[in-house]
Amino acid sequence: MLAAGAVLSLAAATPAAAGEPAEWPGFTPCADVDAHPALGDTRCAQLAVPLDHGAPATGTVDLFVRKFPAHGAATGELWLIAGGPGESGASFYPFIDTLRAAAPGFDLIVPDHRGTGLSTRLCPSEESADSAGGMALEGAEWGSCIGALHADPQRTQAFTIGNAARDVSLLMDRHGGDTRRYLYGVSYGTQLILRTLAVAPPERLDGVILDSLVPADDDLRHDLSRRSQVTDAVGRQVLRDCDARPDCSRYFDQPLDEALAALLADPELSEPLGPKPKYLLAALIDFPRTRAMLPFIIAGLHRGDTAWLDHAQAELGRVQQTFAAFPQFGSSIPLVSLISRSENNRRAELTEEMIESEEAGLLFASPLPRHLLPGGFPTYEAPAELGRLPERIPPTLVLHAKRDPKTAFAGAAALAERLDAAGDIELAASDTAAHYVLMTDPDFAIAQLRDFIAR
Repeated sequence: MLAAGAVLSLAAATPAAAGEPAEWPGFTPCADVDAHPALGDTRCAQLAVPLDHGAPATGTVDLFVRKFPAHGAATGELWLIAGGPGESGASFYPFIDTLRAAAPGFDLIVPDHRGTGLSTRLCPSEESADSAGGMALEGAEWGSCIGALHADPQRTQAFTIGNAARDVSLLMDRHGGDTRRYLYGVSYGTQLILRTLAVAPPERLDGVILDSLVPADDDLRHDLSRRSQVTDAVGRQVLRDCDARPDCSRYFDQPLDEALAALLADPELSEPLGPKPKYLLAALIDFPRTRAMLPFIIAGLHRGDTAWLDHAQAELGRVQQTFAAFPQFGSSIPLVSLISRSENNRRAELTEEMIESEEAGLLFASPLPRHLLPGGFPTYEAPAELGRLPERIPPTLVLHAKRDPKTAFAGAAALAERLDAAGDIELAASDTAAHYVLMTDPDFAIAQLRDFIAR
């Protein structure tokens, strides 16, 4: 916790700090350089931007930005935009070596978009690293956070995708260098980049990489309220993949979807999967390693054997620890709720009863639609720019997994086809990745990105 606070203080140092590279005004060595090998040579800054770009007089928010300098003379910049909408730039930190291999000679620049990480939060007191729950809300912090958001609606309603998009352009235009510039976004970060290109494109941009492209804002088949249906479709495809392979199907005397349905229908056999077994099954297909274990988990549970399930859950824990090594990692639930319910839910009429009814017919389900239900957190009016696509795009590479259980491949392909009229765009599909191609199929990501940047 102390290290995170120290980063904030050091990042706010003046541009005259000793030893500061002239080309990086405002950046100083990060205070947490010894906290993890990936952070060893990084430089940090807190950069002020308008709270509301449409009304600059309303105040400012601070954006935390971390730079991973190129090894040797820099030949370009790769700006990395995290997903969420509540995730910080720390979701890229475990994969810095992969990114260096994919973009050799590039400075890697990673902002925490507004409301996340070490940038200004929606609930600064409750989401402080020094608060009771750390950067996550805990106990009474939920009530005080919600109360504060309702008490200052002007400030709350400034934490929009549109303002975050304008943040991206402002950062790039003010603090970018003279070399080639590329934008890389993952998941929600792809939506944020496309909004940036639609409403406030940077003055100069050489290319865009969209990893796990979210569907278009107006795609009614694949929006967040239908995440469980997207997840279930991919899960069932994984089961059919097993059916088609003799070395996998030999463990079953029926199609695997029927075997899983029978398992879920038996409270005793499915008890090890916990109170929401379909949610855990969905988590297992988020990563290739645990996805590959799924048939063995099903076979084992039919025998009352949890060994494969235990192994898979340990693997999920290992993945989580990869990110937890960085204190600023974690999702801001207030920001997730605010943006998701205000801009990314195409079914305002959604109810808990509807969700229960829809989940009943599924084998895999996501908890995300439940976060779209009306609750204590406020919302803002959907902006006029919602659904607007860029008129022009720079050369763009879409990296997407055919077995992505979060952002539907069909939705990504449909949006890429629509964007083709705005510029050159290529969809590169991985047969083995899951969500977040950089993480789940790094060799594929490296090859595709190196080729794209070399053009």
